[in-house]
Amino acid sequence: MMRLLGRISVCALPAALFFSVASAVALPLPGAPRCPIFPRNNPWNQQVENLPTAPNSSVLIQNIGLNNPLHPGFGSGMSDGAPNGIPINVVSNHTPTTQFSLSPAYSPISYHGRVALPAHPNVQGGNVLTGDRHLIVVNKDTCKDYEFYGAVPGSSGWAAQDAVVFNLRSNALRPPGWTSANAAGTAMLPGLVRYDEVRRGVINHALWFAAPEVRAAYVYPAVHDQGGSTNPALPPLGLRVRMKRNVNIRHLPRQARIIAVALKRYGMILTDEGMAWWLAGAPNAHWNNRALQTLWHLTGSDFEVVNTSSLPHPGL
Repeated sequence: MMRLLGRISVCALPAALFFSVASAVALPLPGAPRCPIFPRNNPWNQQVENLPTAPNSSVLIQNIGLNNPLHPGFGSGMSDGAPNGIPINVVSNHTPTTQFSLSPAYSPISYHGRVALPAHPNVQGGNVLTGDRHLIVVNKDTCKDYEFYGAVPGSSGWAAQDAVVFNLRSNALRPPGWTSANAAGTAMLPGLVRYDEVRRGVINHALWFAAPEVRAAYVYPAVHDQGGSTNPALPPLGLRVRMKRNVNIRHLPRQARIIAVALKRYGMILTDEGMAWWLAGAPNAHWNNRALQTLWHLTGSDFEVVNTSSLPHPGL
């Protein structure tokens, strides 16, 4: 997925499958139970099922891919020789630290401190040293989320294109015009589909997805645009999309159905350029790939763009 330094610019389900709205909050990571996945009022944790549809929704959906299927980019096992998804590493203050060598192009907007890192961290792509190579490291003692793009091991240590740190207890955004490990300048962690949440029976946060072409513009909570075309028919980064209320998801297997409920309640946020409707998630041996593949029966026509103008914008 390209990243450039740019300018600013339900259907009802059985009650056992979800908690009440009053208790809705993103589930902390199993290895970091004291760390929230951002505050309750963070945009990733805001429900959008009852908000109005954006006036230009049909045009934007058409340009993302009206007939393209939803594509879960995660699962169990391997995909193209690499672990299937974007893994999450949990560390502590007792984990040895390392210094990353960073790309000069991104160095001015990157984190330059030392980072606690396992001896053999899990990285997107595994041993395949091509692609986005995202690396996510959460320190359970400090509740800091470190995210890297293009992370690769070398003979003298680790290198990455850039490094970003987010405080999971804060709504603070990156400065306007600054990218992150994704093109939108947002955190990746809060939008990943995680097996531990699906096992619980509910996902209480928005997910994130990619589109094949985006506009040279961004909307909250994104802080960075991809550059390129200014065509208003193309979606800006930060766009919020949800599954339409009348889409029948009763027939979906449990794992897929829980994800679909989240797409109705919280929707998904456009954070990168790539395959149409590519849905990000973390790998896990307990994912049922056959069940996840039933999500391919959902297409762009099952989604609509949300008008989020009435939501609070914490962090601005």
